[in-house]
Amino acid sequence: MDIKTYRKIDAHAHIGNFGGWAGVSITAEELIAQMDEYHIEKTLLCAEPNEGCLEAVEKYPDRFVGMVYVNPLEGQAAVDKVYHYVQEKGFKGIKANPLKHAYVADTELMDPIMEAAKELNIPVFIHCGHPPYSLPWSIALLAERHPDVKVVMIHMGHGHGVYIDASLKMARRYPNLYLEMSGMPMPSKIREAYETVGADRIMFGTDSPYHPAAVEAMKVATSGLTKEQMQDVFYNNCAKLMGFEK
Repeated sequence: MDIKTYRKIDAHAHIGNFGGWAGVSITAEELIAQMDEYHIEKTLLCAEPNEGCLEAVEKYPDRFVGMVYVNPLEGQAAVDKVYHYVQEKGFKGIKANPLKHAYVADTELMDPIMEAAKELNIPVFIHCGHPPYSLPWSIALLAERHPDVKVVMIHMGHGHGVYIDASLKMARRYPNLYLEMSGMPMPSKIREAYETVGADRIMFGTDSPYHPAAVEAMKVATSGLTKEQMQDVFYNNCAKLMGFEK
């Protein structure tokens, strides 16, 4: 089967212009075109500021699912932002990036945001894989402190073998930890996650515009999973986590 024909949900993507070291950009329309090419039915979308994400979600409500981008260093304003975008604008989850905003993932400043996530029954997606702020051990400590909140480790350790291994180990230890595989270079770890963490706790993402959808999809295709298992990673697992109909 052509890898493009699998139904997919992209569990992590951005829109915007990301200059500096990255030098990449993508518009909502360009992301929609990529989704159409790779049979990505929905994308969990984030942007900072959140109004950029909201504009895209309102323009393409059947394709984009809003994720509230929060910075816990903003204190109560960050919590208020969560309630505003979820309760008033229909966003379905939270995106946190300790690396970007320079805080350790398990800081107590995250606790009010995690409590909001629990009350609203939404998952928290956290960038995972870069020291000193976004290491899997710190994310695991946060998940341990909030066992009723589902926490997704975006990139599951990213490009560092030790952090990838730690992401798997932490996810095996804490049942509320999930894994998203964009930017993680080892296809074999997708299969290992499926078999040892949980068949429903590893999901596909592109991290667009930072990584090509073709590369991210091919990692799943070369992971050693069966067609049925790949469909779990590509679509079913994210649909289950987010409460989408299959």
